[in-house]
Amino acid sequence: MKGKFISFEGSDGAGKTTALSRVFKLIRPTSGMAPLITREPGGDRIAEEIRHVILDPDNTAMDAKTEALLYAAARRQHVVQDIVPALKTGRTVLCDRYVDSSVAYQGGGRQLGFKPILKLNQYATGGLEPDLTIYFKIPAKVGLDRIQNHRQNKMDRLDQEKLGFHQRVNNAYDQLAKANSNRIKVINADQDVEHVVADVLRLLKNDAHLKFKENA
Repeated sequence: MKGKFISFEGSDGAGKTTALSRVFKLIRPTSGMAPLITREPGGDRIAEEIRHVILDPDNTAMDAKTEALLYAAARRQHVVQDIVPALKTGRTVLCDRYVDSSVAYQGGGRQLGFKPILKLNQYATGGLEPDLTIYFKIPAKVGLDRIQNHRQNKMDRLDQEKLGFHQRVNNAYDQLAKANSNRIKVINADQDVEHVVADVLRLLKNDAHLKFKENA
């Protein structure tokens, strides 16, 4: 693959989507085409339809393994249709969530186990991993409070899970970050968005392999 693949990870309310949007406007690659900004579940049309099924608040009867399989299916479609073609042309891909989300949410939050979820998603992605993952770390309670305060009318099925679920998700992310410290870099998301964005920019610009610079 010619391009670089960067994923943005974190529990609900961590602010990673907001940070990704702002960072995209502030940086550009030193050469080549503009980065591809995408998300999971979603990106591709078919994957976006699966996203609707997964996150629909009315689908409360969804089994945990069904959820895990749907995420993997959406990811497969996304990788084949969007991520791999972009990387092959040399584009940088900035993705809001990837495999680590499934390991944290289904492996940790749903207590299905890290290994089965990782194996399922390695099959779905053909083993494609990000070159860099930025983990937006925030206490679960703080993230849920942000959701309640800022998007109460847009809460999806996972947003509505109880605190214990989100705490398990956070613990899983912490374990992933510790076990994959070369790939996963931790950002303190429990601060105002300007400081978060500044920390992300610093990380991207200081990585010589990524070849980013700030817009003039």
